[in-house]
Amino acid sequence: MDGDIKTIGAGLAIALGALGPGLGIGLLAGKAMEALGRNPEARAPIQQNMILALAFCEAIAIYAFLTAIIIVFVG
Repeated sequence: MDGDIKTIGAGLAIALGALGPGLGIGLLAGKAMEALGRNPEARAPIQQNMILALAFCEAIAIYAFLTAIIIVFVG
């Protein structure tokens, strides 16, 4: 019984924790492509800022994954 609750909790942690970064990455990529279409000369700064923001989004997803792992193995 306790293992089932931990499994559900871990699943919810990673599911909800990956939802935000997934949406953020999708919106970020779409807006970056839109900006590049409007101003192709600004490719370097747009690309640099996009990669930085993608790293932050990925970090949030990794935190959610680590939280799920902790719930399964430590809780």
